[in-house]
Amino acid sequence: MRYLSNVSQNVQVVDRVKNLLIRSNPVLEAFGNAQTTRNDNSSRFGKYMDIRYDHRFDAQGGHIRTYLLEKARVVHHGEGERTFHCFYQLLSGADSALLKALDLQKDPTKYHYLSMGGESCECIPNDKKLYNEVQRTMGLLNFGGQLIKSIQKLQAAILHLGNVELVDGGDGESSKVANRPTAHLVARLLGTPKEEIEKALTVRVVAAKRDVVEVKTKVDKAVYARDALAKAIYERLFVHVVKKINENVEAHLDEEETSTVISVLDIYGFEVFGVNSFEQFCINYCNEKLQQLFVELVLRREQAEYTSEGIEWIHIDYFNNEPICKMMDESPEGMFVILDEECLRPGAEDDKRVVIHMDKTFKNSPYYLSNGNSKAKNLRIHEEFQIKHYAGIVTYSIVGFMDKNRDTQFQDLKRMLYNSEMELLKELFPEGANPITEMTKRPITAGMHFKNDMADLVELINKHEPHYIRCIMPNLNKEPREFDDQLCVNQVRYLGLVENMKVRRAGYPFQTSLQPLHEEVQDDMGRDLAHVHMERRGSLQEDDISLPPRQVVSFGKTKVFIKTPRTVYYLEEERERRMPGVSLTVARWWKGFMARSLARRMRRPSTRHDLLQAFLRQEVDGASDRRVQRSQKVANFGKDKPVPQPNRAVLKRGHRLLEKVKHNWWAKEKILQLTPAEQYEVRLKTIAQTLLKGRKKRWIFQDRWLGDELSDPKRNTKAEMYKRSMTAIQDLNKDNSRLYSARVTKLSRSLKSSTRIYVLCDLHFYRLYDDYTMKKAPIDIGDILGISLSTGPDQALAIHCAPNIGDCVFYIENGRPAAELVAAIWLTYYRKYRKELRVKVTDQINYSGPGVKEGVLLCESGASSTAFRKVGKGVILDWAGRK
Repeated sequence: MRYLSNVSQNVQVVDRVKNLLIRSNPVLEAFGNAQTTRNDNSSRFGKYMDIRYDHRFDAQGGHIRTYLLEKARVVHHGEGERTFHCFYQLLSGADSALLKALDLQKDPTKYHYLSMGGESCECIPNDKKLYNEVQRTMGLLNFGGQLIKSIQKLQAAILHLGNVELVDGGDGESSKVANRPTAHLVARLLGTPKEEIEKALTVRVVAAKRDVVEVKTKVDKAVYARDALAKAIYERLFVHVVKKINENVEAHLDEEETSTVISVLDIYGFEVFGVNSFEQFCINYCNEKLQQLFVELVLRREQAEYTSEGIEWIHIDYFNNEPICKMMDESPEGMFVILDEECLRPGAEDDKRVVIHMDKTFKNSPYYLSNGNSKAKNLRIHEEFQIKHYAGIVTYSIVGFMDKNRDTQFQDLKRMLYNSEMELLKELFPEGANPITEMTKRPITAGMHFKNDMADLVELINKHEPHYIRCIMPNLNKEPREFDDQLCVNQVRYLGLVENMKVRRAGYPFQTSLQPLHEEVQDDMGRDLAHVHMERRGSLQEDDISLPPRQVVSFGKTKVFIKTPRTVYYLEEERERRMPGVSLTVARWWKGFMARSLARRMRRPSTRHDLLQAFLRQEVDGASDRRVQRSQKVANFGKDKPVPQPNRAVLKRGHRLLEKVKHNWWAKEKILQLTPAEQYEVRLKTIAQTLLKGRKKRWIFQDRWLGDELSDPKRNTKAEMYKRSMTAIQDLNKDNSRLYSARVTKLSRSLKSSTRIYVLCDLHFYRLYDDYTMKKAPIDIGDILGISLSTGPDQALAIHCAPNIGDCVFYIENGRPAAELVAAIWLTYYRKYRKELRVKVTDQINYSGPGVKEGVLLCESGASSTAFRKVGKGVILDWAGRK
């Protein structure tokens, strides 16, 4: 940032951006960094920072994205570690008046959440200095005094919340608060009634349909609720701090104005602790994905390019960690998917089920070890497992995996915080405003959320040109100027730096296409510098070329590869030296062209030329105008009336353009005569034609498409009952309109058939029973991943959804075309996300879902009746109808 500000033209603007981004770092470190056994200032979150430039390449602002804050550290950390810096800074740096207002003491050992690390829990002298720096930075970032006070109150509330003692209520089935004054202090800091905080910790409010039941909780569940409350408050506070920083450093530019973005990814490194839990599992998965990207971009792709271009190259072997990444994240048998499946399984929570499931799935994988598959007898059976990461073997303790993956946040706690007197809490927990009986969609799990974030991050990096800075830990003692040779060598090896250096030393850092080089060398610099010519097949040959020898420059099939920077500088210097002469040549050519054009115009008989042009325009344009005026009065808008033929051959091309204009005008006039419902039907048929024409038999284009068929009393005797039920469901899920409804026969997970009512609205896809009741949560349009149809005349299809929902496999009854539903879903998805939904037409429909690893559906026509039947591991739909 300092370098960019020095070379920038608009120094004041760049200095402002630089100061905001650099000074925001102490705030991010205070709330996101902590002391671990290996690093006194370890980032416990990932950070991706954009620096945006305008068309003059002046920095105009930035944006910060964060990934996976280790919020579990708020309530638990290991021996020799500390929780997040901001708590120690508050105790060490705040004045006595503020500490008294927050009812805090300077001694961290007085607080349960801070005293777990033993001697390391003490404040250090630097905490006070950093506290003052953080307060100044918040002021510069326009946090405001009221917001800063609210943040300090939430920090104090978390510390006091950890001191709330929960004991048995006397009957073994309930719990109560032992030190009520501490709980009342937490309530005062959060701005909630005293009795509300006690009730929120010891009682769960459960809504069953329209009934609300209060259930007393045991001590372990009450402690869990206390810790979940602390983690939720801190996580959302951290997100809010990052959001506030972004509001001040964001570049206020339109997309077309932003020409360049420089991004910096600062993310946690590979972690191996004494006990490795869910957080280390996610962090190490992140490092696997980034290492895979590094291998793909630097090692595999570059060597493959040399080979394809015909450059003499000796292949350099390297470790490819792609199988490890697939084992962790591939669907439907990856570790994240297995963890989600076990979390969804009913019954008592047991982390051991996850290891048992993974033992069966990865029993043949060389990268997975456990006691259950007899590959690691030293591990505790069904409690520990190992992964052979690219950086080495890591042992993970499964205890707490399911709980951390679920990341449960109780709705009654959110309602309590939303009803607080503190405005900041209302902003942090907006869902607390929802009614207690409102049905909510099951939130995505923490592991799947992080996996999706990593996929988005890799996609984002692929859009840029990445450069890598590898950080090497010199020693494990956290001492300056001390290097452990073996530790450094191990890191260099597992990071692939040895192979990277071999590829770089043997490769060609500078590459360019042959055609631009040919133009620059031959046209700009002249034949005396390099005599080259391009053959028809596109390869470059040399004729007394004056470039450096082949050890420095190699010519491939479509590119030229340059090894040394000196060669590039030489070519650029020669080009700059010759450019003034090239400019004079271009100027002489342009002036000569303009003079010759002027002379030709002066020699031309202008009067005769103008008369001829006027005649030709009148001959076609006048006749066409008259035809259009007459066509507007005809019922079919003159579709069969041709555009007048010109008498001049030179106007043939103009005649073809007029034919096209007339066709488009006719189509527009016809569509404008239709009702909105008819226009919508035409649009659906156009989409279906684009998706299915030539790919599927009998998609019934000629018949009328009925849309919301079940609302029509002529087609549904229970239309009024259907409309009342759907109105209530739509109001509950905030849907505005019904786009499609039909009676279908669906295939269940047990491969049995049953009749259902399927309804498509603008935001959700509903699956109803025959009595129009909804017993399954609606499917959000964004959870639909694609649609598959068979190539035959049947009306069967599979709607592919997210893994936690499963695919919907069914056929439409009463002769309704499947193409109508496909087009309606496609258009609804496109209107919401501006993305095209994948539609696959195939002879074999594959489907999957919770409880179904993978199924296959085949369709056969010509049967006497339509029905599903099970054949081996697959299902066949016998379709009653012509082939």
